[in-house]
Amino acid sequence: MAYTIALAGKGGVGKTTITGMLIKYLAEKTKSIILAVDADANSNLNEVLGVEIENTLGDIREQLENNESTQVIPPGVDKAAWTELQLSGALSEGSDFDLLVMGRTQGKGCYCFVNGLLTTQIQRYTNNYKYIVVDNEAGLEHMSRGILPKVDMLILVSDSSRRGVQAAGRIYELAQSLKLGAKEIKLIINRAPNGVAPEGALEEAKSYGLDILGVLPNNDEIFELDGEGKPTADVSMDNEFKKALYGLFDKLEFK
Repeated sequence: MAYTIALAGKGGVGKTTITGMLIKYLAEKTKSIILAVDADANSNLNEVLGVEIENTLGDIREQLENNESTQVIPPGVDKAAWTELQLSGALSEGSDFDLLVMGRTQGKGCYCFVNGLLTTQIQRYTNNYKYIVVDNEAGLEHMSRGILPKVDMLILVSDSSRRGVQAAGRIYELAQSLKLGAKEIKLIINRAPNGVAPEGALEEAKSYGLDILGVLPNNDEIFELDGEGKPTADVSMDNEFKKALYGLFDKLEFK
């Protein structure tokens, strides 16, 4: 079964960029294809990785929901067979990684159906990959509903503010209460001025018992690429942020 790494953190802390770079790092280091899962309905992992997405699980849900009025499923075509074909096409295959995107639903109602699709697809693919990397939403809803068969490592991402680390601490407490079984839970403090975390942020991390993997600096090049909608995961190794982040990944013991 694949070794599963989940990343979580509140919006705007750079979690998705870090997730994208972790996917690239693992692909380079292990020479294996990584299954990347975008399980954050508000995320844009495909943009960070520079991948065009034709279909998300949310899109498939909407097509099924609206089929009566849109007739997206041709008359005479078995609904189950059509759905299976669409789900197979929802996996975007690349040279270093394959990407599965949850996406968001447009209509009313909860994400229960999409969650179910995501669960089924991950279970289908889990034995085909050495590593699965999941960009998760802050509330850990997907993990609490058992979408991931297991979590081996949880990486929390915060900005360098005291409140940001406090939010990461609450996610940490939630992860503990859910008994995810992660053998390692680490915190990355991102966007720290000159790569140094303020004392208040460090005090907050200590109060929650968070294990700080490292601190990352602000980076103008990453900020500019993100603002231009360019894939930040492809920035060169000369970039100080990427160099520092890869150094943090080198500390981790991926099985």
